[in-house]
Amino acid sequence: MTEIQVLSNSRRRTGSTFLRKHQLIIAPVAFITPAFAMFSLFVIYPIIQSIGLSFVEWQGIGPQTWVGLDNYRELLGDPVFWKALTNNVYWLVLFLLAPVLGLFIALFLNQNVFGIRLVKSLFFFPFVVSQIVVGLVFAWFYDPAFGLLATMLEPLGVKFPAILSNENWATFGIILAGLWPQTAYCMILYLTGLNSVNPEIIEAARLDGAKGWRLLVNIVLPQLRAATFIAVVVTIIGALRSFDLVAIMTGGGPYNSSNVLAYYMYDNAIFRYRMGYASAIATILFLIMDLYIAWFLMRLLKNEKGSR
Repeated sequence: MTEIQVLSNSRRRTGSTFLRKHQLIIAPVAFITPAFAMFSLFVIYPIIQSIGLSFVEWQGIGPQTWVGLDNYRELLGDPVFWKALTNNVYWLVLFLLAPVLGLFIALFLNQNVFGIRLVKSLFFFPFVVSQIVVGLVFAWFYDPAFGLLATMLEPLGVKFPAILSNENWATFGIILAGLWPQTAYCMILYLTGLNSVNPEIIEAARLDGAKGWRLLVNIVLPQLRAATFIAVVVTIIGALRSFDLVAIMTGGGPYNSSNVLAYYMYDNAIFRYRMGYASAIATILFLIMDLYIAWFLMRLLKNEKGSR
């Protein structure tokens, strides 16, 4: 065997030894790198770019003018921004009913009785329907002249109010429409989680006398932590970036009473050509979302440590 062949064989052995030693690091990195590259390109980079645009004045074309914190100062004195932020708080608080309703519907549907599959399909239906369709359907429901609710109440002599034309009720009418598909989504998560609940633990708890609310809180819910975490986080994100239903049902009206941050950002960027101002709104929305989710994660980790 020549000296060159000896060196070549030793290098191969060294390389294979290195791969064997570090395979627990190399394999995950090899799989994660393509996904992380795509995530960086299509998520992280646009976020950084949007934050950078919030410090300039730009119409979407032409040169950009550096204005520093002027866009954020203008936001502080903008009544429409504060109204949109208040509406987002309403969305956030009331949308958290979706995980609760989804849980109880999932508990109801998690039974082996005749016809339960048909009932499940009816509850699944809102999840597969487009948000645009949901908005159009509920806009028809709320129509004070020809809507379903007005038609049902007319024989009773009750006049149904024009919810979407009322400054005080428009936001809550849209939130109710949004709760319909969001509850269905949370229900699906909990149905999946209930399939992984250990029946032996449930049976042991029943033998010890646990039933009803006590069984749910102490035995079932701790096993549904993963489903609850996903349901709450997705619901929070959905509430903060609510856009579709507002655009379809009211367009932010009447008089900006149902406006939200996502739609106000869109309005400034597309119709007013204020890309910098819209980016400032997007940055504020992004920070609110991050802070809320970080707070929720900290509470979840704290509860996890306390339960060990």
